[in-house]
Amino acid sequence: MSSYYPLLRQGLGSAVELISSDGSATVPEFKEPTLVLTSTHAPTPTQGGPSLELHWHWEYNLDGMVARRPMVADPSDYRDTSFETRLLALVSAALAQFPAPVQEPFPHAPSQYPGSNAPVRLKEVAAARFSNEALPALASLDHVRVDASGITPDYTELTQTPQIGISTTETNDRDWFDLGVSVNIGGTDVPFGHLFRALADGEEHLMLPNGHYFTLAQTEFQQLRTLIEEARSLQEPGETLKISRYQAGLWDELAELATTSAQAQSWRTQVSGLLELPGVKPVPVPATLQASLRPYQHEGFNWLVFLQENGLGGVLADDMGLGKTLQTLALICHTQAKAGAGTKAAPFLVVAPTSVVPNWVAEARRFAPGLRTTAVTDTLSRSGTDAAALVAGADVVVVSYTLFRLDNEAYAGQKWAGLILDEAQFVKNPSTQASRNARMFPAPFKMAITGTPLENNLMELWSLFAITAPGLFPSAKTFADYYSKPVEKEGDADKLRQLRRRIRPLIMRRTKDAVAKDLPPKQEQLLELELAPRHRRIYQRHLQRERQKVLGMLGDVDKNRFAIFKSLTTLRMLSLDASLVDAKYASSPSSKLDVLFDHLQDVVAEGHRALIFSQFTSFLGKAAERLDAAGIEYAYLDGKTRKRGDVIEKFKSGTAPVFLISLKAGGFGLNLTEADYCFLLDPWWNPATENQAVDRTHRIGQKKNVMVYRLVAKDTIEEKVMALKEKKAKLFSAVMDDDAMFSSTLSADDVRSLFEA
Repeated sequence: MSSYYPLLRQGLGSAVELISSDGSATVPEFKEPTLVLTSTHAPTPTQGGPSLELHWHWEYNLDGMVARRPMVADPSDYRDTSFETRLLALVSAALAQFPAPVQEPFPHAPSQYPGSNAPVRLKEVAAARFSNEALPALASLDHVRVDASGITPDYTELTQTPQIGISTTETNDRDWFDLGVSVNIGGTDVPFGHLFRALADGEEHLMLPNGHYFTLAQTEFQQLRTLIEEARSLQEPGETLKISRYQAGLWDELAELATTSAQAQSWRTQVSGLLELPGVKPVPVPATLQASLRPYQHEGFNWLVFLQENGLGGVLADDMGLGKTLQTLALICHTQAKAGAGTKAAPFLVVAPTSVVPNWVAEARRFAPGLRTTAVTDTLSRSGTDAAALVAGADVVVVSYTLFRLDNEAYAGQKWAGLILDEAQFVKNPSTQASRNARMFPAPFKMAITGTPLENNLMELWSLFAITAPGLFPSAKTFADYYSKPVEKEGDADKLRQLRRRIRPLIMRRTKDAVAKDLPPKQEQLLELELAPRHRRIYQRHLQRERQKVLGMLGDVDKNRFAIFKSLTTLRMLSLDASLVDAKYASSPSSKLDVLFDHLQDVVAEGHRALIFSQFTSFLGKAAERLDAAGIEYAYLDGKTRKRGDVIEKFKSGTAPVFLISLKAGGFGLNLTEADYCFLLDPWWNPATENQAVDRTHRIGQKKNVMVYRLVAKDTIEEKVMALKEKKAKLFSAVMDDDAMFSSTLSADDVRSLFEA
């Protein structure tokens, strides 16, 4: 009766009724089956946290006898499949009430594994959440039984706000400090290594050894993860967590996140003043400096003294014309005065472009005549100078970048108070010998002076800080991957803002608009001109030829870069004067010179003074011929000029009202406030170069309004260059001044745009 009737009933359903005619047999009683979940809590193993093993089966009560049935039906067993299906649907519905994070990690519904009777093992947080949330809900269902075995761990979810502590401790390397991070939540200490691995792996929860667990989705943990990843990216793999004394910005964000912080005394001394400039102690202007510092210059002087006294370096990046040399001379005077009377302090080594070396000496004699300033004009061997004797007899030694490279070993063998790199864009390429020499130079203090700390890409900024603050971004590759590529290629605004926060403590930049309120206005005007008909025909003929040539080389810009730029230069010269490309076009008029002289004659007649800049010395020569023909006196300066000082004096004294200057030779190191007009004959796609030229006259000391004219030939490559220049300008302003985004590199698309109709 109990063996065959259940199967017969299962196969025929209620269509057949079984009775005992004489009452001698008892018809079996059918009861609904029970779904049984066996949960076994396993003790915490040596590796990993607690676990929970789940096994599902059915129990059938057939006439008082309990029969265990697997989840997968056996045709030889009696099963009430209709009831099983309905109950499994109820179980799924009960589990569905929990949020997705509870459901998704667990293959707990029997319908999810109908083909297997194997148990399911859940670990750590998955086990805790199923034990705490799912098991009680399942046990409350009719016809469902939960059989638990083993000791249930103390599965407690911690919901309190994490308390984060950070600390620094000194190491044997004065530039680096061990960085300690502690986390406590709900009174329980969280092992930091375990926490950071879980954050790095993208885990949603973390379980502690005692069974307590918490979500990692809290804002504090995500911020901590980002900051620690940044710190680790700046050091060698496998090292203990460290932070450089140059990374004041990173520490500031960590401290803001933390509820407690403990700093090593040396760290506090070296870094605290960097975070807020007002925290830097004011320093009296040395009596040996014969100049009155403006408030912003005194602030810069205070900052430089703080850096030097704490063995830190930095970048003085004030706008051109705001007195960066004067602020530096104030620092040097302070250092010498601090040594005391009768004590010979180590001198400063100033490295500058060749054309700027005389200007440095002149400025030192003007503002700090008490300093013994020596300019080196030849190699030590040729001049018969001994490096030790040079150092012994000077407070300031000024040398060109070329001589710094040639005699680097001799200079590096002396004791210096500091290394000053003026016009530091000369070391913006980290692969050059000049940049490598500066990075390796053994000076306790290094400072870069430049109004253009970056011109083309962010790696130029890295190069400056690799010299002056080597612990800020130790790895060029990491910097490129972490900042340059995301910002320049992907327009990552968050990384851009983070970069600005990191460099802020170690770079000082003020703009003329912000601090030089008394500086007369600078009025800029774009003079667009049409090429003369013959000039236009020549230009168009060459344009078609060069366009076809260049577009065919854009598949490999790096390989063909020289040829591409040669074609671009040809078109730029054609926009100025066709005879610059081929003498056979000498009879073709130069529309640009015609427009220039239309304005220049009025400027000179009214008693004004003018600077005229061009990238091309050959075009400056054409302008000089026109000036000679017009009987206008002028001064001329390019890279081949030998008596530079005499030429400059000719203009400054008023003998010549016009000064023709090549951008390469006159873009820096000149103070020409006597001029109040500036003509840029040809646009360049690097706006910093043009700004440097204009700021030869628009700088502190200028009393008159400055008029700037940019001459651009319409419907030529010059118009395209102007558009491309705007993209370059955004690179500088995005990092130094605001959050504008940009595209900085001269890519194949950039070159292609120069030839678009």
